[in-house]
Amino acid sequence: MNPSLKVGKLYKPFIVAEMSGNHNHSLERALQIVDAAAISGADAIKLQTYTADTMTIDSNNRDFIIQDKDSLWSGNTLYSLYKKAYTPWKWHKKIFERCRKRGIIGFSTPFDESAVDFLETLQVPFYKVASFENNYLQLIKKIAKTKKPIIISTGMATLSQIAEAVNVARRNGCQQVVLLKCTSTYPASPKDSNIKTIPFLRKRFHCEVGLSDHTMGIGVALASIAMGATIIEKHLTLNRSDGGADAIFSIEPIELKQLAEGSISAWQSLGNVTYKPTESENRSKIFRRSIYIIKDVKKGDKLSVDTVRIIRPGYGMEPRFYEQILGKTASKNIFKGTPLKPNLINK
Repeated sequence: MNPSLKVGKLYKPFIVAEMSGNHNHSLERALQIVDAAAISGADAIKLQTYTADTMTIDSNNRDFIIQDKDSLWSGNTLYSLYKKAYTPWKWHKKIFERCRKRGIIGFSTPFDESAVDFLETLQVPFYKVASFENNYLQLIKKIAKTKKPIIISTGMATLSQIAEAVNVARRNGCQQVVLLKCTSTYPASPKDSNIKTIPFLRKRFHCEVGLSDHTMGIGVALASIAMGATIIEKHLTLNRSDGGADAIFSIEPIELKQLAEGSISAWQSLGNVTYKPTESENRSKIFRRSIYIIKDVKKGDKLSVDTVRIIRPGYGMEPRFYEQILGKTASKNIFKGTPLKPNLINK
């Protein structure tokens, strides 16, 4: 039986805590991040599986230096950045074992084919394709041949490029593709998140869609659930002040806990399209306004603004009948505080 990723409208949002380089090259810290993720309510921890050498070459040529002055990593060579941020492969087994012990799922983003081969030896249940690799069709093909689910981030991709990645995955054996709306800037601005794209992606590609979120805080992530996101990925650090490659746009455990709890509330609030009182609301209907006798009335007396009013509670006739009953006569003696009913009025 092919493995599956249990995400969708029938399930609470699936929360992924992205470790990335926030372990700061400490295995103990990496394991503490797993513990924090589990305690805070995450469903999974995601690693990144690469080395500086599998990602690029060691070069000081201009092409290999990050030139963007607004980038968190401006001035670094690609090689030095990846050497600083990578997760040692020999740690993966211990981290995944800690995940199992803590009752959450451990999986990873492979960045080249050799990483897929390595992760297969660790029996990961599914894979993630990063935004920067969603045009690396050879990698997607390699992952798809494992027959395991693939989560693909859509950052920087055009619609045709997303379609190409999805088609390659499906043609090569992947039976479950999940797309993540993603804005590949670090940190990302909420105004660039465009989460209205989520339902469109679901309809266009007939798959589950979530959000890989690099904005500060959890507001955008929670809002995405209203747009139909069924999986949320956020970078996690123990403490932003400790620094690290991705620390500045990562959330801390308390925020992850708020996200996990808030996502359940947001998901539960979606409900169904309905225009009638809920079962719980029916119990509150008695506190609505209705028509009451506010002064003793004798049989045959006319009902007037001096003797009937629209007040709380709601045991009497609905307010919409008020104008119709004015001028009608009482069918019997009625005492003050009596809810007006049709049988108390002469036709």
